[in-house]
Formats: sequence, structure tokens, C-alpha cells
Amino acid sequence: MRRGRSRVIEKRVAIVTGASRGIGRAIAERLAKDGRHVVLVARSADGLAATETAIKAVGGSCEVRPCDMADFTAVQALIEGVAETHGRLDILVNNAGITRDTLLLRMTDEQWDEVLNVNLRSIFVACRAAIRPMMRGKFGRIVNIGSVSGLSGNSGQANYAAAKAGLVGFTKTIAKEMGAKGITANVVAPGFIETDMTHVLGDAVKTAFLQNIPVRRLGKPEEIAAAVAYVSSDEAGFLTSQTIVVDGGMTS
Repeated sequence: MRRGRSRVIEKRVAIVTGASRGIGRAIAERLAKDGRHVVLVARSADGLAATETAIKAVGGSCEVRPCDMADFTAVQALIEGVAETHGRLDILVNNAGITRDTLLLRMTDEQWDEVLNVNLRSIFVACRAAIRPMMRGKFGRIVNIGSVSGLSGNSGQANYAAAKAGLVGFTKTIAKEMGAKGITANVVAPGFIETDMTHVLGDAVKTAFLQNIPVRRLGKPEEIAAAVAYVSSDEAGFLTSQTIVVDGGMTS
């Protein structure tokens, strides 16, 4: 039985996964600031409380929908539920991801599968579910958050780099299949960004990799959010099948 629509809204509706912290939170806050209704997704509602509070404190529109991205049935239900509730789905930002870093010789099948499932297969499931309501609305912006590791590889990240590299080819394929339907698909690939993950690195490690970044600093989550904001905007309808690298020139 189909559930009745509870609230059809005029704002563009955006889903942001991994919205509890770091880059995902910055993206969610920026899209809300730009007038989108943002569906905040992470494994637990408690983890999303700070993002929800920050958005609503400045008059933004959002809602919380917990979902484990490793549960593919739940991922599909999430996308379909949002589209049914609001009568539309305009923007999908696939940001959620995990790492299970270790050298290839030590990497287990489970570590490989876990990263590929969350970082690539869940995105396939989400995009497949999102395309239908986007087609009905004759508008769609799919933004997949990649990584420079998927472009150049990174020692100890065979699983992560493979998932992010696969994301590029997958996104280009969506762009080719869906371009005539008003749906664009792009990758935004961050470099080293100031997040919880980089905060724990020692000074020596930071000094070493900063030498390879021409601007000589880490990026800010808000800078990734700015790229996503444009790529997902109404004005970006002629921008598709691209990988936008935001890394301070590191991979140029």
C-alpha cells in the first residue's frame, strides 16, 4: 500500500548523506542556506542533532532521516520515502563513506567488501532510486563525493581508492544516460580537508603532505560545500560528467 504524501513543498529537496559532521555537515548547512529543504542522513538521529540545530537556528529548512548506508534495502526505502513525502527529489549528495586502511598484503576480504559496499554499492542503490523521481520532476542534480585517492591512488587505501575511482566511471555513465532528462551527475573530489580525520595527524605528517599542496594549507569543509552548492544549483545545468577536484592544486 502506498503511503500518502504528507507535505509537498515548493523548495528544492536535497538529500545529503553523512551529514552529521565534517564535509557532510558543511554541505547540508550550505544547501539549507541557499534555500533548499535538506534531508539529513546518517546512521543515527543523535549524530545529526548538531547539524539540524545549526540549520534551524538560522531559519533553514531540514529534517532528520537516519539510515545505515550499508543496508541497501534501507537506502532504497530512504530515497523513495523522501520523494513520496515531499512529492519531489531534486538533489542527491552522496557523501557518506568509510575507511578501513591497511596495506594490500594485510587487507582482508571483509575490509575490501565493507568499503566497496558503503562507498560504491550504496551509491549505486541511492542513485538508481533517485533517478525516477528526478525524471518525473524533469530536474536532477546528483553529486557524488569522491577523493583524490580515487584519481592518484594512495598507499594503504586499495579498497578506498578503488571505490572512489569506480565512482568516477559510474557518475559519468549516469550523466550520459540521464542528460536528456534534465539530470546532471558530477563528482566533487576533495583533497586534504580539515576534519576529525586530519586533526589526529601528527605535526610531522602534516608538514610532509603540506609540501605537496601548492596553496600550503588544508582545505576547509566549507570550500567543498561551495563547490557542491554550485554543481547542484539550477544554474549548473550544462555542467555534467565532470570531476571537480578541490585539493589546493595537489594533483594538478
